[in-house]
Amino acid sequence: MSKIQEVLYTGKTHTTGGRDGASRSSDGKLDVKLSAPWSKGDGTNPEQLLAAGWSACYLGALGKAAAEFKVAMPADAAIDAEVDLAKGEDGFQLQARLHVSLPGVEKEIAQRMIERAHATCPYSKALGASTGVQTTLA
Repeated sequence: MSKIQEVLYTGKTHTTGGRDGASRSSDGKLDVKLSAPWSKGDGTNPEQLLAAGWSACYLGALGKAAAEFKVAMPADAAIDAEVDLAKGEDGFQLQARLHVSLPGVEKEIAQRMIERAHATCPYSKALGASTGVQTTLA
């Protein structure tokens, strides 16, 4: 892992009640009820929040990759992210799938963009080593 040179942003939240609680950001822009994926509660769950955050960040990394490869980033580019809460030999763990849609981008270039985005996206860097991640081109 490389040494941090500069902190660009710090996301701050206050969470109570765990999976059946609530989480609110310090700036008030995020205020969500939480519920376990298997419950009938009306809140979201940490896996959905991770999928949303990771896919948003990954789209940004794809945009940077598009610029590096000198191709236009499609306006309708999209990520369908799936984050599984699983149980393995060591207890609970996560695995994920990122389904990438880059309409109009040549398949070989799109695959290179995916590889580059995976190498630069902070979520992918943080979670890729410890989380089983599959990336597919839609």
